[in-house]
Amino acid sequence: MLKIGEFSKLSRISIRMLRHYDEAGILKPQSVDSVTGYRFYGEQQLLHACKIQTLRQMGFGVNAIGEILSHYHDIDAQEAYLQAQKEYLLQKQEILKGQLRLLDSTMEWFRKGGINMGYEVTLKTLPKHYVISVRDVIPSYSVEGLLWETLHREMQAQNIPQNQSAMHMTVFYDGEYRESDVDIAVQLTTPSLMNVKLPLRSEELLEITYAGVVFRGPYEQITQVTMAIANWVAEHGYDWDGNYFMIYHVSPAETENPAEYVTEFCCPVKKKK
Repeated sequence: MLKIGEFSKLSRISIRMLRHYDEAGILKPQSVDSVTGYRFYGEQQLLHACKIQTLRQMGFGVNAIGEILSHYHDIDAQEAYLQAQKEYLLQKQEILKGQLRLLDSTMEWFRKGGINMGYEVTLKTLPKHYVISVRDVIPSYSVEGLLWETLHREMQAQNIPQNQSAMHMTVFYDGEYRESDVDIAVQLTTPSLMNVKLPLRSEELLEITYAGVVFRGPYEQITQVTMAIANWVAEHGYDWDGNYFMIYHVSPAETENPAEYVTEFCCPVKKKK
């Protein structure tokens, strides 16, 4: 039998955490002295402690560890838990990468005195055009790729040829920025109306006048891009006139390096009367 201090040193788990694990029911001492309240652990419990430490290092919380250990001999369940945690950590990694890119771009913005960092706002007209699209409410802006996957998969299933020179666009339909459940459509331009089945749609879109900025690099700079457009709209006597959209000149489908993205952020506008 091992006193709690000895077990702490061998398991590399602090006494505070051993007491916490005892209260949580995931690592209870083998015996407790009824008079002194001292906890004693068996040497065989070191393996169980090692399992807990490994799961903690993977990022699992105490409740999740208890659930996993209750299914310890179910290989399929174990794999499902680990796979879910892997996907969570990969998503977290992407968020951290985005935060680091935002830090870099913000520091550059500060060095330039908070000016528009050279974003050139241009008034353009997108002529009447035809598109094939998929529109849906998705969990967040970061999973827009799900709609692109649906679009390409359905086009292939319906034997619709993909024009290599087609313009790739995303339209944002919500009247506000949303943290979740965002209503967007992804679109590819086509030479004419197409005969399609749901979830695909083929539409003719009217001419659009917009104020736009073509920028290179990650999407974390979009707030600074929209600030440049907002200033331009106010200075040149225009009003907002429709749903924002983005045109992807070089998209994540073409490069894994965010520094190589080339995107045009477009805000439909009309001249003030």
